[in-house]
Amino acid sequence: MKNIYILGAGAIGASYAAVLHKYDPQCVTLVADKERCERYKKGFVINNKKYIFKTITPEEIEKPVDFVIIAVKNQHLNGAIDSIEKAVGENTIIMSLLNGISSEEILGERFGIEKLVYSMCVGIDAVRIGNETTYSQLGKIFFGDKNNEVLSDKVKLIKDLFDKAEVPYEIPIDMYRKLWWKFMVNTGANQISALLRAPYGVLKTDKDARDLMRKTMEEVIDLSIPEGINLNNEDYLHWLKVLDGLSDEGKTSMLQDVEAGRKTEVELFAGTVVELGKKYNVSTPLNEIWLAMIKVIEKN
Repeated sequence: MKNIYILGAGAIGASYAAVLHKYDPQCVTLVADKERCERYKKGFVINNKKYIFKTITPEEIEKPVDFVIIAVKNQHLNGAIDSIEKAVGENTIIMSLLNGISSEEILGERFGIEKLVYSMCVGIDAVRIGNETTYSQLGKIFFGDKNNEVLSDKVKLIKDLFDKAEVPYEIPIDMYRKLWWKFMVNTGANQISALLRAPYGVLKTDKDARDLMRKTMEEVIDLSIPEGINLNNEDYLHWLKVLDGLSDEGKTSMLQDVEAGRKTEVELFAGTVVELGKKYNVSTPLNEIWLAMIKVIEKN
């Protein structure tokens, strides 16, 4: 893959752009509006090293590219879809690193689900302040088709790129279940960290914070049963192992949003849980409360 477009230069987008840039500086281009492109040209500092990425506006895109990575917030997905319209051709592969369980289906409706791989990143503890991003753990990108007992050609192409660029990755056999696992993690860890203004260290060591996180995740586990995903307590325990490897000072994306006064993804987490609870007649009292509380935080 020679031409890679990345939308979203936050902590995650910038971190993985830097890894691909080390492999081939010419293969990576950030897609953004004119004002952001001008700002991006000043460079990014990632783990104390400066990077100057190529940039392009949606209006300047002339032909399809090989690979598009979308790393924007959920509320910016529709704008991102419009931005890459001219970049997506017959052989373009699209990877969405958005949180939640719905972005691939939304992108598939616009461009064709055959162009999508299901994906997510886990274990990255990147924090962005201004144009500076730092992380102690890059984590892994999990990706693939819904089922990966046999790898498709598009999955093999990404695997080859990531091997060459030394991007940490894993291809689960049941990728869709892994997406639900990440949804459980986001719903518990992100929301509790934002409400308590707590970095990962607090979630590791404070019993009350951890209990809140666990009980919030249990509502997702309950919902996974009628969805046919069947998460269980082992999935929660697996998250605790991942959490233990993250920097104590690291922060979830939602906590970073709250601290920066940005809109959060609460509708994607608690909002989705509450909606699914109504659909399946499953009680979700904690997420109903977190939804209301975080909306108040956003307003103020």
